[in-house]
Amino acid sequence: MSLARHINPEELVERLHDAHLTENGLQLRQKMTTSHLTPYSTKYASETEVYKYQLPKEGAPADTVYQLIRDELDLDGKPNLNLASFVGTYMESNATQLMVENLSKNLADNDEYPAMMTLHERCVSILAHLWGAKKTEHAVGSATTGSSEAIHLGGLAMKRRWQEARKAKGLDTSKPNIIMGANAQVALEKFARYFDVEARILPVSKESNYRLDPDLVRKNVDENTIGVFVIMGSTYTGHYEPVEEISKILDEYQEKTGIDIPIHVDAASGGFVAPFTHAQAGGPKWNFELDRVKSINTSGHKYGLVYAGVGWIIWRDESYLPQHLVFELHYLGGTEKSFTLNFSRPGAQIIVQYYNLIHLGFDGYREIMENCLRNARLLSNSLEATGWYTCVSDIHRRANAASGVLSGAKQAVLGEEGETSANYVAGLPVVSFRLTDEFRKKFPHIKQESVSLLMRARQWIIPNYALPPHEDKIEILRVVIRESMSLDLLDRLISDLVNVTETLIDEDQVDLSILQKQKPAGDSRPRKHAKKAGFSQESTQVLEGKAARLADGIHRSVC
Repeated sequence: MSLARHINPEELVERLHDAHLTENGLQLRQKMTTSHLTPYSTKYASETEVYKYQLPKEGAPADTVYQLIRDELDLDGKPNLNLASFVGTYMESNATQLMVENLSKNLADNDEYPAMMTLHERCVSILAHLWGAKKTEHAVGSATTGSSEAIHLGGLAMKRRWQEARKAKGLDTSKPNIIMGANAQVALEKFARYFDVEARILPVSKESNYRLDPDLVRKNVDENTIGVFVIMGSTYTGHYEPVEEISKILDEYQEKTGIDIPIHVDAASGGFVAPFTHAQAGGPKWNFELDRVKSINTSGHKYGLVYAGVGWIIWRDESYLPQHLVFELHYLGGTEKSFTLNFSRPGAQIIVQYYNLIHLGFDGYREIMENCLRNARLLSNSLEATGWYTCVSDIHRRANAASGVLSGAKQAVLGEEGETSANYVAGLPVVSFRLTDEFRKKFPHIKQESVSLLMRARQWIIPNYALPPHEDKIEILRVVIRESMSLDLLDRLISDLVNVTETLIDEDQVDLSILQKQKPAGDSRPRKHAKKAGFSQESTQVLEGKAARLADGIHRSVC
């Protein structure tokens, strides 16, 4: 969640009032009462504006407030056309109804909602089994508000186990470090910063498929390494990181040094993709089948197909969750054990997660994930067929390059009949692409960001951002294919991308810098004449849009 800066309401209201137009010497906006026949016939229709930055003394009619807020939210992008996010924007009507019926239930109230807690336990059991938990071990886990919280819990458990092992040997515990690739999502870096762990962020390269490089892992682990974060599905390109290869490196390191370094798998997206697709993880193991993998997290609100608000963390055995981190709570008439960063949180998403697991089953999830990958391959092949774009993601490339040559343009784009994801490189249904070098040489005036801006004008949200450090001279456009991307919608997306690119080609030079300088839709803050109004320097910077904002960075936090 981005930080929001406080707005001084008195300064802002004074500035806005000075800007109001007049009619026959009278201000158009006055605080007066009118009739209330419809939501639009109240005083907010033309005389008075809605309070924005301070609490009004008197309230307003419910239907009016509802309509005004709904109208302002029309300025948002359409969720289904938001191709920047992995977070799901569609649920079946029955699932939505279940969620609405249970919105008031608090997951923290175990004793009050025992049936809901039973569904929670079932979800944990189903995921543990799906990820290869062994019968001889006792898997344990919890729902979270998302993968960010789950990653923090997994990392904290690794840190405490490392500290306990070091203290038992009388060794120093002041310098823990954790290994991750530069492609890591911001939640992994947040864990290190928030819990005082050195983040050893290893550079990625084209040779490593812009993901964690196993050779660099070998060179950077030491006695103070609490664990390695390995990602099942890079947010940049969708590549799976080589969990088994890294596990073998850590096995070799333990044989030489006696130091046991665990792996936490960040499967925020891949946890609900890899188990169901025919491609799996491309052949190698990635889950609890590897003894070195101690914990796995995933996002139920991504490819688990639930609306935003649920993640999961599973430990392969309760012995890997230090007991002093688990709180025993005597609350509201019952006793519960808790290891979460939050207490009160919605329970409806857990109910809907269970609904999806039971309703869809293994075959249902497989069908959805295979469809997503099939559409991602179609988009990838269509983009490369134009000759203007090349894909950085690889899910459209054949797993065996020597498996024969396709004949005909149609087969090259659509693939052969009866093919599954097993015929292609394993990964998330993500298409990361950029303008070809030849295109850039021929049309040097065209900026790749212009494609993103013009597609936004057609309501598509496709981010353009740099690859991780050391490769950040390369910018990519990225499309996440979710369940709701139908073939018809995909056809329109391809057509719009082609039309936008042709528009840029046909113009000698297109200057879209003015679009970049626009205020966000719905931002009513004035920018000019702020100093003349006597505003403070800080307020002036906010009003003029010059103050630094966390959201102004490149889209490295898009997930």
